[in-house]
Amino acid sequence: MYSIIRQPAPSTVQSGSYGNDKWVIEFPTEHKVTLDPLTGNAGSSDMMRSVHLSFDSKEDAVAYAKANNIAFQVIERPKHEPRGRSYGENFDFDRKFPWTH
Repeated sequence: MYSIIRQPAPSTVQSGSYGNDKWVIEFPTEHKVTLDPLTGNAGSSDMMRSVHLSFDSKEDAVAYAKANNIAFQVIERPKHEPRGRSYGENFDFDRKFPWTH
């Protein structure tokens, strides 16, 4: 079994960047997810499915995995560079896509 070291995706409903620099270790599973026919809840017999270890940096996560003999794969998220825009750009005539109601 191997683990995945990655940065979680930022929240889509918030524009702030707080907490976007955290790293997590997740343990993927091959166990089948079963649905409860009465409530519709998903369940699994594998408890490692719900384990997510959080770290402040990638180096801390890699050091933890090496210290505990956990095979790992690092997946890096592409850097997002915000582009400054103004409200007036919504009404530009040279927009790539027309803006209509």
